[in-house]
Amino acid sequence: MAGHGGPVGDGPEIFAQDEDFSSGKTAIRIASVAALGGLLFGYDSAVINGAVDSIQEDFGIGNAELGFAVASALLGAAVGAMTAGRIADKIGRIAVMKIAAVLFLISAFGTGFAHEVWTVVLFRIVGGIGVGVASVIAPAYIAETSPPGIRGRLGSLQQLAIVSGIFASFAINYLLQWLAGGPNEPLWLGLDAWRWMFLAMAVPAVLYGVLAFTIPESPRYLVATHKIPEARRVLTRLLGQKNLEITISRIQETLEREDKPSWRDMKKPTGGIYGIVWVGLGLSIFQQFVGINVIFYYSNVLWQAVGFSADQSAIYTVITSVINVLTTLIAIALIDKIGRKPLLLIGSTGMAVTLITMAVIFGQATVNPDGTPSLPGASGVIALIAANLFVVAFGMSWGPVVWVLLGEMFPNRIRAAALGLAAAGQWAANWLITVTFPGLREHLGLAYGFYGLCAVLSGLFVWRWVMETKGVSLEDMHGEILQQDKTAAG
Repeated sequence: MAGHGGPVGDGPEIFAQDEDFSSGKTAIRIASVAALGGLLFGYDSAVINGAVDSIQEDFGIGNAELGFAVASALLGAAVGAMTAGRIADKIGRIAVMKIAAVLFLISAFGTGFAHEVWTVVLFRIVGGIGVGVASVIAPAYIAETSPPGIRGRLGSLQQLAIVSGIFASFAINYLLQWLAGGPNEPLWLGLDAWRWMFLAMAVPAVLYGVLAFTIPESPRYLVATHKIPEARRVLTRLLGQKNLEITISRIQETLEREDKPSWRDMKKPTGGIYGIVWVGLGLSIFQQFVGINVIFYYSNVLWQAVGFSADQSAIYTVITSVINVLTTLIAIALIDKIGRKPLLLIGSTGMAVTLITMAVIFGQATVNPDGTPSLPGASGVIALIAANLFVVAFGMSWGPVVWVLLGEMFPNRIRAAALGLAAAGQWAANWLITVTFPGLREHLGLAYGFYGLCAVLSGLFVWRWVMETKGVSLEDMHGEILQQDKTAAG
């Protein structure tokens, strides 16, 4: 689920001077609050799942309009991701978190009370901007406040929050449709259950906004805006008194060396784009092109198409999201031990096997008169198992690991611009997969075949182009990356 762009600062390099600075407890608490943006990101992205059929029925729209309504949030997310970094550099990281919370709140009420499909689209775009902003600011802020020994695990908190948000939205969707007797049945105040699915997002939005007042501003931003006494207080909370002035001096030196982030930063002096920028963009696109969000946006529709009832489909969707949370915990446990690259390669293999299995099963399905596939006997059960094993493979690898890599793989000088591009690529790929799926519902074998091919290519891409970052100081890694580019150019 997942992309981000924006101002990831020099926290990890600063902390790399002395790993005994901090027990990490303060960093963990701060990172957990920041990652709540990911919870809203996951909730907002997945809440549409329970409302897909109802929106189509209530507003009398076709598959193309439905695909656009579901994917509209992703257009907003691309805009939010592209702009959040610059805004955070101007007004601060915490202020941007508060803005994201307000956008989520507006989206919750606007979509819940929408009376035509274009109102749904408008407020989904507003929520999407919030998603894009949250997808940038949480990993940026976490990177600026994380000691290197736990950098991978704290970076993975964002993905854990996203999958927890997905689980929360699926569980609440199921509860609301169960209480009403169906997603399109009236619940409270004469409003249908599907509308309450969106309105419920107001609760975590308010929680995120309130908790944003309890965490300190990024020390890097405070130094950049010449608020040195306040930066000193924050760094003391994070690191203790040891080497405090050296740390502040290093931040100041780094800021003096840096120009304002610009898209031009990604161009090499010798011409062309730095190779690492293409690697980041490739990781972002492959993360989406394996079709993970088809499972999370359309799984209710998918399982009903193979013979499960609406209630059964909702239950299976909740189970899938629980599996996603558990496998993300596995990734958090392993990422700083076995490394980023091995996890990605294991994940690509698992995704390829399960997606190709689903492609074969759906390719052989009989088609009902209404155009939906029918999977009689064992084939439906095998498809369900394969779909959940696909989520396991993704959840322990490409879900969290891409977030961590994007946060640490770019050199300081090009980081903001490269992250912005990777974020935009990820949201654009997500939008493309999401908007095309309704038209492919009658050709699921073909759809899963394409996702399976992308899973195979993702493994080859990682094997050839992605370098391991586990245990490597960011400065050493970035020097090596830039040296590789010089060698390639020469």
